This record gives sequence, structure tokens and C-alpha cells, in this order.
Amino acid sequence: MDINEIEEIIDLQKPELYINRELSLLEFNKRVLAQAKDEKVPLLERLNYLCISCSNLDEFFEVRVASVIQMAAIDPKAIGQDGLTPSEQLDLIAIHAHQLVDEQYQVLNEILIPKLAEENIRFIRRKEWTEAQLKWLEAYFNDELLPILTPVGLDSAHPFPRILNKSLNFIISLTGKDAFGRNSGRAILQAPRALPRIIQLPAEDTASGAADFVFLSSIIHAFVDQLFNGMNVKGCYQFRVTRNSDFFVDDDAIDDLLLAVEGELAMRNYGDEVRLEVDAKCPDETVTFLLDRFEMTRGRLFLVDGPVNLNRIQEINDLVGRPDLKFPPFKPAVPQQLERSKDIFAAIKRHDILLHHPFESFSPVVEFIRQAAVSPDVLAIKQTLYRTGADSPIVSALITAAKAGKVVTVVIELRARFDEKANIDLAAKLQEAAVHVVYGVVGYKTHAKMCLVLRREGKQLRNYVHLGTGNYHPKTAQIYTDYGLFSCDKELGEDVRRVFAQLTSLGKVTRLNKLLQSPFTLHSGLMDKIEREIRHAKNGKPAKIIIQVNAVVEEQSIRALYRAAQAGVEVKLIVRGVCCLRPGVPGVSENIEVRSIIGRFLEHARVYAFANDGDWEVYASSADLMNRNMFRRVEICFPVENKKLQGRILQDMNLYLNDNTQAWILQSDGSYQRLQKADDEEPIQAQAVLMHDLQ
Repeated sequence: MDINEIEEIIDLQKPELYINRELSLLEFNKRVLAQAKDEKVPLLERLNYLCISCSNLDEFFEVRVASVIQMAAIDPKAIGQDGLTPSEQLDLIAIHAHQLVDEQYQVLNEILIPKLAEENIRFIRRKEWTEAQLKWLEAYFNDELLPILTPVGLDSAHPFPRILNKSLNFIISLTGKDAFGRNSGRAILQAPRALPRIIQLPAEDTASGAADFVFLSSIIHAFVDQLFNGMNVKGCYQFRVTRNSDFFVDDDAIDDLLLAVEGELAMRNYGDEVRLEVDAKCPDETVTFLLDRFEMTRGRLFLVDGPVNLNRIQEINDLVGRPDLKFPPFKPAVPQQLERSKDIFAAIKRHDILLHHPFESFSPVVEFIRQAAVSPDVLAIKQTLYRTGADSPIVSALITAAKAGKVVTVVIELRARFDEKANIDLAAKLQEAAVHVVYGVVGYKTHAKMCLVLRREGKQLRNYVHLGTGNYHPKTAQIYTDYGLFSCDKELGEDVRRVFAQLTSLGKVTRLNKLLQSPFTLHSGLMDKIEREIRHAKNGKPAKIIIQVNAVVEEQSIRALYRAAQAGVEVKLIVRGVCCLRPGVPGVSENIEVRSIIGRFLEHARVYAFANDGDWEVYASSADLMNRNMFRRVEICFPVENKKLQGRILQDMNLYLNDNTQAWILQSDGSYQRLQKADDEEPIQAQAVLMHDLQ
């Protein structure tokens, strides 16, 4: 049977060929949690992975589950590419999320807390407090907590208070009467966010070197009766509510995007309830009361054996000075051609420069903008900012450039999720310095990572560019893996200038020489390259596709990869998080391998590589294979044409494909299995090799 007959028989739109996006995201968090159980990982880093899995789950409910709930209300019969209705998705999410949460608390209580105790890092429970500790904690409660805690007794004059998103709260059962003869039997206490969730006890024996901690919730439980003078506290139970935090801005009904985003931000803490976490010891009657109050079903109730705000335990990493329990310090290297040259523009002019963060330092990117800011030959700087900080050295350099009289234009994406407030503040700071600030294109997030410097050199003007797969954020560049390219290629520079012109002005789509750009040419360009590999395979030529991204979701891309696999193209996907493509399906995807690398650094690079009959084409991009990246965002995909740099990226990708230590292989049922090296194999850990080789 030839390939044409196979394509006619197998319907590539069948739901069983697609993995549910939300369940795939939960699988990613399982892989993160697995790091917390890995004995080869330093102990405090294991605690950190546990907390990351919890904060990831918070965002999962705030954004992903919230969107499914909305869809269930708007169009309950809607069917996704995987054949599931919204209500069916919610049922499956509930099953898998409860299993994940149970495992998180099991890891905390049965593995990490005992292991930390062995290292003299102890969480002291109330029944274990010594007399001296009890006395100190009571003083702490009276001095630090009592003055700012405000319990609300529930009655007709004191309705159930508005509960902030993800805040720590307590529901308290009471008997007796107060001074006015009142008692509804219940009160609510909200813990202000300014309070630390973990309190370090003074050392009773300084020689032991022990670090003893108590949860804020334990202190409040122990002394809560002091908040209700003359009444009896029958029970005190912590709870937390997660709310829909993915706000909506009507692009057709706004005159000022900044004001619209500011208005929506004010409501984020009070979106619709999507999850309720309650102390597992809480009586069912009280749990039912809370469920009724928040109008939630038991499928979204999580009874937990420990602090409801588990991710706040991450504070321990800053409180404990134990470098022996953390990853060894790592200092990224600066490429030799940049280290030898004080003039970064001269170095770029000699040839393109590729950086692989965090194995190579992000400092050359900062230096590129800093030198541009102070150089008398630089006339203009154009920059996109998606996630960065107002105190960023890049922002400081842009302000310096504007004050020096250079034309500085910054495209800020106000709707970068959970960074909206920071970006609004950043826009104000830049505007005060006379920087031209624009917010991109209404209806399309600007997610492209690019910087353009216009420099006068003799009688000509030359464009220097930096293009990247990650954000211009020096801190995240230390923990996210990304590629960045410096170039002064004439056609590439002109392409970047044209994209900036699109973002800052009005006009038709302009033809680009080398860049692929969404929402215009990126998707079709990638599809054309996949189809070319299919033709090569059908003509008996070597054909291969290697893609490294954070997510594979977009349906047309998945079907194109299925067709490629059917045609005999070897398809290798390195996908950190969500993957809706199902590998290993007979007649469809036997030629596709999907692996995920989970390690010290967060894999974030996006690379698309095509064998092209031996003349490899390699593109790096700001875009994942997702609908939003292809059709609802401004993204760029840039070629790496220098053969030496191209070879470096292909070598890096092959290293990831040979990793037998931190790789997880996606199975056809949607689960992942950690790759186990054979007894006679040498261990290969891609990130560790890159840390060593790029020094």
C-alpha cells in the first residue's frame, strides 16, 4: 500500500489522533513534580520543583480551567479537536488534577519534610512546640499579627466578605455570645498578603545549626481564640479560592488600550471562582457551606493535608543558607569574539553571533543596547518588550538613549499575562523619558523579540539587529534556555525595520525578504517547508524535521506532521510542555518521536529545522506551534544562515535528542515515560553538557 492510499484511508481529523490540551498540561506538571522526587536533585531544589508544580497548577486553574468553564456555559455542546465537550474535559481535569494534588502533598509530607528534618531544617507542628517556642510565638502573635488581623463574624450586618484570589483565609466555628448578644456560629478571617507565610523561630540551641520554621496558619490556629474574647472557638480551618484571572478586553469597543487594561486589572482579584482548597480536617458541614457560598461543585473542591498555599514554602530557599542543598553556582560564559572586542558593533560586523542562554551570558544583549545608547553614531533604537522589569538595565539604557537625543521607539505588550501591571508602570517610566511608546496592534499581542539599532557608518546607514526566542529579561535569561542572534545582514535588518513600521504605523502587509511573520506568513511558511520534506521523502531523498518548542497544539501543523510521517519523513519533536499530537499511531505517526526535557533550566527555545535534501534550513522563533502564535499574535521566525551557527543549533538539538537522563518520551496514550539509559550506555544530560562545553 503506497502513501497515497494510506492518506485516503486514514482521516487525520479523527479525534482519537489528538491529545487533550488541558490533560497534556497536567502531564507537564507531573514531570515537574517528578523532579521533587528525584534523589539526584539537591534537596532544596526538590522543594523548589514542588512549589513550581503548585504555582503552575494555580495558573492552570486561573486561565485554562476558567476558559473551559466559560465554554461549558456559553456552548456546552462544543467539541474540540480531541472530541471532548467542555463538561467532559472538566470531568477528566478533575480526576487528573486531584491525583496531582494528592501526590504533591504526599511528596511534601512523606518525602521532603522528613528529608529536610534530617538536614536540621524543620517544620515544627503545634503539638511539638517547646515551652520557649510557645512563649515566643504567642508574643509574635500579639505583637505582629493581632493588630492587623480583622475577623468578620457572619450575620445580616456582616455578609460573607469578598475573598481575594489565592489569598489565605480561615473559616472559624464559634459558640457563645458576644457583648451584643450576637453569634451566627461562623466567622471569616483573611490573612493579609503582606504577612509572611513561614516564620523562622529563634534558635534554642545555636550550636546545632538547626533552622526551625512554623507556618503562619499554625500560629493563627493556636491563638485564634484571642480574636474572639469571651467566645469559644470550636474549629479553625484554612481555605483558599482560585479565580478566573484571564481578563477580556473587547478590541472593538475600546478607545484607549492602556485604560482598558487598567480597568480589567482592578477586577482580576475578584473573577469567577474556579477552585476551592480547604483543610482536609474541615467538617463536611463547613465544606458544604463554603461550596454553596462560592457556587462550586465538589469536582472543583480540593481537601489538602497541609498549607493551602503550598507554593509559598518556596520562601525557605531564601531563609536557609545551605548552598550544599542547592544547585552548584553557575556563571554563564561570554563568547570569545565578544569578550575580545570592546566594540560590539565591530564584532557583529565581522560575522553573525549566536548566543545560547543561559549557558552563554545575556550580558552581551544588555551591552548591545547600552553601547547603542551612548554611541554618537547611533541615530535610532527600536525595541519590543513583552516581559521585563522597570529596573531592567535594558530599560535604563533606552532611557539614556532618549535623553541623549536618539529616536527611541518601544513596543510594549500591555497584555502579557500576569505582567500587565508591570508593563503599564514600564510604559509610564519610558514615556516620562520621552521614549516613543506604542502598544502594538489592537487584537494581536506583540510577542516578537527584536531590537533594531540604526547606526551611521561613514556615508551609509547600517541596521544592526538582535532577534531572540525569549524575552528581554536579564533575570529569566539565567533560568530559561533561549537563542539570540546578532546580525547586520542588510535584508534581515530591512525586514525588522518593516515589521516595526507595521507595529507603529498603518499600512498594508509588506513583503519580507527573510523573516516569516505571524499572522501573515509564518504559518504558511512552515507548512510549505513541511510539504517540501514530504516531496523529498516521496522522491526517495533523505527527509527530516526537528522542531523544538514549548507547545504543539495547532491542528493544521499537527496534520502536516502526520502527513510527513506517513510519507516517511523522520520527525523529531522536543516539546517542553503541551503536545496534542499523538505519536506512535500505526499508519499515522510511527515516524514521530516526542520528547520533553525537564532539568535545572526551563526549556524555552523555539527552533524549526528542515533537512531540505541535505541543505539544512534552520529557523529560530518567538512562536510555538499554537493557534494563538500563528494567527493572533505578532511573531517573527528568523533564519540562521551562517553554516557554523546553524551547525551549532543542530548539534544542540541532537544533544537533546540523545539525552538519556532528563528526557521523557510521550506515549501514544498521552502519558510520558522517563527515558532510562541502558546499563552499557554513558549518561547524557544535555543541559549539563552545554554548561560544560560553552564555558
